[in-house]
Order: sequence, then structure tokens, then C-alpha cells
Amino acid sequence: MPRLSPARLSPITIALHAAFATTVSCLSISTALADEMAAPDNAPQVTQVKVVGALERGYAIKSTSSATKTETLLRDTPQAITVITSELMRDQAMQNMADVVRYVPGIVTAQGEGNRDTVIFRGNSSTSDFYVDGMRDDVQYYRDFYNIDSVEAIKGPNAMIFGRGGSGGVINRVSKQPQWNDIREVSFSVGSDNARRATADLGVAVNDNVALRVNAMAEESDSFRDGVSIKRSGINPTMGIRINADTSVVLGYEHFEDSRIADRGIPSFNGKPFATDPATFFGNAEASPTWVRVDAFSAVIDHDLGHGMMLRNRTRFADYDKFYQNVFPGAVNANASSVSISAYNNATQRKNFFNQTDLTFSLVTGAITHKVATGIELGRQVTDNFRSTGFFDNNATSINVPTSNPGSAPTPTFRQQASDADNHGTATVASLYLQDQITFSPQWQAIVGLRYDHFKVDFLNRRNNKALVQTDTPLSPRAGLIYKPFEALSLYGSYSRAFVPRAGEQLSSLTPSNQAFDPEQFNNLEVGAKWDIRPNLAASAALYQLDRSNVIIADPSNAGKSVLVDGQRSKGLELGLSGKLSRDWSMMGAYAYQDAKITRTQSNTVQAGARVAQVPKHTFSLWNRYDFTPAWGAGLGLIYRSSIDASTTNKVSLPGFTRLDGALYYKLNQQLSLQVNLENMLDKQYFASAHNDNNITPGSPRAIRVGLTAKF
Repeated sequence: MPRLSPARLSPITIALHAAFATTVSCLSISTALADEMAAPDNAPQVTQVKVVGALERGYAIKSTSSATKTETLLRDTPQAITVITSELMRDQAMQNMADVVRYVPGIVTAQGEGNRDTVIFRGNSSTSDFYVDGMRDDVQYYRDFYNIDSVEAIKGPNAMIFGRGGSGGVINRVSKQPQWNDIREVSFSVGSDNARRATADLGVAVNDNVALRVNAMAEESDSFRDGVSIKRSGINPTMGIRINADTSVVLGYEHFEDSRIADRGIPSFNGKPFATDPATFFGNAEASPTWVRVDAFSAVIDHDLGHGMMLRNRTRFADYDKFYQNVFPGAVNANASSVSISAYNNATQRKNFFNQTDLTFSLVTGAITHKVATGIELGRQVTDNFRSTGFFDNNATSINVPTSNPGSAPTPTFRQQASDADNHGTATVASLYLQDQITFSPQWQAIVGLRYDHFKVDFLNRRNNKALVQTDTPLSPRAGLIYKPFEALSLYGSYSRAFVPRAGEQLSSLTPSNQAFDPEQFNNLEVGAKWDIRPNLAASAALYQLDRSNVIIADPSNAGKSVLVDGQRSKGLELGLSGKLSRDWSMMGAYAYQDAKITRTQSNTVQAGARVAQVPKHTFSLWNRYDFTPAWGAGLGLIYRSSIDASTTNKVSLPGFTRLDGALYYKLNQQLSLQVNLENMLDKQYFASAHNDNNITPGSPRAIRVGLTAKF
């Protein structure tokens, strides 16, 4: 696959280079000053950072800055937000996005063809609405949580804060940061299917002005699925620098690798998953490798300008190299004796550069107070995409194998056919945003904001050397009103909008037939309530209606033309409860009702009135941890999901299921603790997710994981 080629210098590119040069200069100054400040005589008096521990935070978190760019109480943020804390992740031994999403109302996971995180936000599927510390992390891969302090699911369109995408919500990972205290923790775990994993979290204060922290992880595991394995590793060193009492810098670098077998599950037959052992692999596991390598650098500069004004500059540069190849099932024949097998591979290389500058300040106008956030975001993404089709016997693009031996497909050869992609694209973005959080009185608050994006894609189809250019300049508003009958209870209503450009969320496709059309648009109306029942127990409720429009379809009166129509409506209810019911009893609960339907016929397989794929009517989850003594504790969780349709054809249904999970905790002493997690305690057979009617992922049978954590 060709490497990334140099892009022409446009005004946006020049601005990006200037922003990058400014950031690098600031970082160089900060590094030079670090040695000077190390001398005790020159060290300014600084306030130590207080680390919030598990006993203080638990499963409930009070505030976040991700949804508003200012630190704001969750109950004063007029949209649904679910935060999964590190304590909950630890207690459940969460390692991936699917583990987290089980406890987030209104979001479910899809299969992602066995090579990437794919989530469905309020009926809208996405592989790109992922962020780390508020910065875009949008390449298709499986993320890990070894260096993550919490995961925030921010529901509803979020373009005013996050830019394009965010059609039904975003997931933001908050990374572990340097602290001015010693951190020494290592953990080891083993489990079913030869699972082996080790993590380390090490931090030290070099002096009053410099702190270091390193998180690292290594894992090698097999699977209950035949021939499937995982190998991944990561390391994330960070440095915190206090330049003076008003200015601080945090630098970070991550190298992450993930290699596994792309597993697209089993096919369907007569409207339901094919009856087979859950371990059965359809296709060829050895010929289905997928891997990703990520190298990411980040820098955050915070400066207190005084008089309540704060300036923050954030930079993220990430280099992604992703490849996947899959030999996977299609339809089963009429008498269930054979199954069709196809294959392809795909390589993506992307370099992301984003720089955000935020200015926040407060104003008082009479009896009204304002908390204002304004800023600019500059970004550049260069992407190469190359796809090849698998040929069996060097001729046929599919082959039939017996269902009695569905893993017997031969290894295909791969080459491009006429429809396969060989694309190069450069996307540039320049955004301006302004938001005001207004307090009218102790009872009434509001938030209003508007973002302007100049989004341009230069796209080259190397197959025919056709160059296409698309420029979008959307406005993304948000508005919310909050009424507080008393301080601990907030009632709110909100409106927000997001857009997805015609180049697609992965910037991998643009054609002459779609480049002239406006972006797809998503509009969300939401009302809700948030109640801090007590300081460490919070409840929330939200009702929403999310409409998707500007969907391209063929003109019914002229098949040679296309038109835009309203395409989808999602309505739902979300309930959440998190925190402590007593000193020893922690819990996390969520319920969601979703009704997502196609409102206008879009193709032969996407008909008006059809239910949106993989959106359950009901989901429910409840996790409890109870500490019987300072040494002993136990956890018990229940997960319920009603039936879902594997695709918008609504011809294949995955049955609903209820699953029980459990855990035991034993603290040997202040340094050592032992944890046992049991997933699917009753060994329930179920189907976890799907990609289409013939790519259905079986759920894991009963599995155990034993972990030992040492602090020293």
C-alpha cells in the first residue's frame, strides 16, 4: 500500500503548522524550565493535587468538563451522561468497549466485523465517535483501558463540542494523569481460554514541579471461539510540569498494538442464528488476521490569566496503521447443508493532527452570571485506504463449504477487482465555537452554544485518478434550560444538532454522485431529570427524540437522480442510578427503552417502517458490590437485553437474554488484593451482537478470571 504523500500548503495547513510550532515552542520552554525549577531555592509554592481515591468516588462521579469544556456538575449539564469510573472497571475487570457499554443506557455494541469497536448510539451506528481526553481518536480498532481513569458516554448529537459526527453520542476516555504522589501498582490475571494479562501503573514526583507516570499492559489470550486469539500491548508515559503558579503542561505518548483473529461469527437460517456449537468458526481463522499499531503524542498547556480567565491549548498527533483480512460466512443454502464463504482485506493508514485552544471566563451582568467558553480547533487528517478481494481457486469470489465443517474454507488469494478501493484523502477542519452557561437565579440556568466548521476533503481515487473536493460549512447549535426546584434536583430540556459529511465517518468514500449533497443531519430533543439523592448516590432520567435527515435515496420519479429525505427516527427513555446505597453497598444500574425506525424507504433492504438494526426495545443492567468486612467483598450483576434485528431487512432476529455475572474480592493486606470474576455464571447460551444477517457473534459461555494486584 502506498505511503502518505505530501499535501499542498493551503491556508488551513499553514495555520496548522503555525499552531503546531507555537505548541512545540511552549513545550520546549517548559522542558527547559523544568530543570531550573528543580532547585529547591527556585521552586515556587504550589498547591498539592488531591487524589480522589476509591473510597471517595466509588461508582459515582459528580462533574466533568467534557460535555461543556468547563468543569460542570453532571446535574447542571442538560443532557444524558453516563460515567463509568475506574472503580467500576476494576471491580468488573472491564477491558474493552463492549464491557463498558453494557452499563450505559441507550448505547449497545455491534460486531464491527471482528476488527473494531462499533457502538450504536440511540439507533445510530458509529465506528468513529471515540475520543481520548476530548481529542478525536477515530480510526477503526479495538481500544484498551489499561491507561484510562474513566469512560464518559455523552448522549445526543454533540457537534457543538466535538465537531462532525457525534450523531447519537460520543464516548470519551479520560486518561490517567501524572500526580504529585507515588503510585506503584501492578496486576496479573489469568482465566478461561488461556487468558493472561499484566498491567503496571507507576508514578513518582520528581520534585514539586515535575511528576512522571507510566502505564503499561501486555496480554495474550485465546478464545472460546475455535482458532481465535488476541495479543496486545501498550505503554503510555506521561509527564506533568508546573512551570509556575499559573502555568502547567502535561505531555504524553502512547504506543499501542493489537493483533487478533477477525471473527465474524456464524450465519443465520430460517430467521434465526444457525444452530451450532458457539465455538464453531465459519470460514478460515488462520487466514483472518487483523492488527493495528497506534503511536500518539499529546500535549496540554493550561494557563491561568487571572480574574477568572483560563487558557488551555491541547494538541494530539496520532499515527495509525491498521490492517484486517477476513474469510467469513454468507448465506446458508435451503437445506442447511452448505454455507457460502467470501473474503477480502483492507489496509488503512491515517495521520491525525488536532489542535484546540479554549478560553473560559466568567462575567456578571446585573443579577445574571455567565460562564463563557470560546475557542478554535484546527485539524488535518491524511488517510490512505486499500482494499483487495479474496479469490478461491484464483477465480471465484465465493465458495461453498459444508456446514458440518464450516471452518474448512481454503486460503484465498487476494487482488483488487474493479470495485475495490485505492483511495487517498486529506481532510482539513477549522472550527470556531462559543458557548455561554447562564445562571439567572438559584432555580434557573441555561446553556446556549454555536459552532461553525469549515470542513474540506480532497479525495483521490487512484483507480481512475479522479480527484474530488468537498467543502462543508455547517452550523451546529445547542441549547438547554435547567430548572432546580431545590439544589440537588435539576429538570432540563435541550436541543442539539450534529452532521456527518458525505465522505463518511471514516473519510474513505466520496463519489461524484454524492459530493454535491449537504451532510447528513441529526437533531435531538431531550427532556430529563438529575437528582443527587445524597452526596454519593445519583439518579437520572431522560426522554429523547432523535431525527436523522438528509439521507440520499434514488428519486422515485427519476431513477437517474438522487434526492434527500428524512430517514430515521429514534425515541427512547433512559434511566440511571449510581453510587452507594450504604457505606458497604455500591451499585450501578441502567434501563433503556428504544424505538428506532426507518421513516422513508431508502433501498430495497431499507424500507419505511423497518426497525433499525441491532437496537433492542429494552435493556437493563444492575451491578452490586457489597463489602462484608474490610477484607471480604462480593459482586453480583444482571444484564438483560430484549431481542434485536440483525439488519434492517428485519428478517433475522437475535433472541433476548438475561445473564448473571459475579465476583469475589479479598484484601490480603494493605499491599495485596485478590479478585475473582465469573462471567455468565449460569452458562446461558446467547448471541451478543451482529454485523448483518449472516455475521452473528455468539456470547461467551461461563468464564472465570482471577487477578492479583500488588501495591508497593
